Amino acid sequence: MYAVEISDLTKSFKTAVREPGLRGSLTALFSPKYRTVEAVRNVSFRLGEGEILAFIGPNGAGKSTTIKILTGILFPSAGEAQVLGMTPWKERQKLAYRIGSVFGQKPQLWYHLPPLDTFNLFSKIYELEDKAYRKSLDYLIEAFDIKDLLSVPVRKLSLGQRMKCEIAASLLHRPRIIFLDEPTIGLDVVAKQQIRDTIRHLHDSEGITVFLTSHDAGDIESLCKRVIIINHGQVLYDDRVSALKRRYMTKKAISVRFAEKIEGQFTMDGVEVLKASEYGVKLQFQTDVTPVEKVIEQLMVSHSVVDITVQDPPMEEIIRSIYEKPPDAAGEESSPGEAE
Repeated sequence: MYAVEISDLTKSFKTAVREPGLRGSLTALFSPKYRTVEAVRNVSFRLGEGEILAFIGPNGAGKSTTIKILTGILFPSAGEAQVLGMTPWKERQKLAYRIGSVFGQKPQLWYHLPPLDTFNLFSKIYELEDKAYRKSLDYLIEAFDIKDLLSVPVRKLSLGQRMKCEIAASLLHRPRIIFLDEPTIGLDVVAKQQIRDTIRHLHDSEGITVFLTSHDAGDIESLCKRVIIINHGQVLYDDRVSALKRRYMTKKAISVRFAEKIEGQFTMDGVEVLKASEYGVKLQFQTDVTPVEKVIEQLMVSHSVVDITVQDPPMEEIIRSIYEKPPDAAGEESSPGEAE
């Protein structure tokens, strides 16, 4: 069974067109003009149960709109969607008992009250039995390491502490799928890693399906095997993260430390020298022009090498290169499909 099935999903919004000046203001008031904006356009994909999916794209790409449709907050303009076998906008109340959602910039915890008060409220909303609630709460307290935070007003928590409590609140009723919209936004490195470790632990131990959107490449590399890239409301890429790396990592860097000083200026055919010192260099090259083996062989033959490191470009750079391509061009290069 699939956790999520989407077919030709489309969502359009009408926005008022405003012209500058007094005349434009009067026209907007008495004879408003509108233009249609397609936030999501013919999006189709499937997400298997127990899978962790990265659903990424630049601001305005349609990520949050898709999540809002899948959680029943918005109605689509066209197309179909099933979440755990239910149509979200038709069976929203029933679906709410089986899914969780966290929007990084829209808190659900009561700001002036401690997290425990919100947890207690949610246990009533989800009609949890006391024994089941206590068992779930104890598990999440340990998993997120939030025991010392339960009685502290939310306004006094750090952003990282609050996000851990936000995610815990969404998991109290043991949902089968959780939608995480920018869960690590604004967090420091330590807090981000704590959130990632906890999500991975919950997935491994509970088999929960995770639908993740994030601008942080670290979230994608740490958690996800499959990635869908969306831009201008359309899916540009749907495949495994490892395939994404192979397809777009045509550039590599090599850092080398030599046993002896370099005499004169360092040069090598087919590479660009990014940095050079007396005992080392950092080189960059295109692998489709100059193979890695050839570069390493030339270095080993011409110099006494103490240490050598081959580096891939950052995931941010790969994703940015895909964002910058028009939808049709990127679509031609990718072959959307489900991850195995």
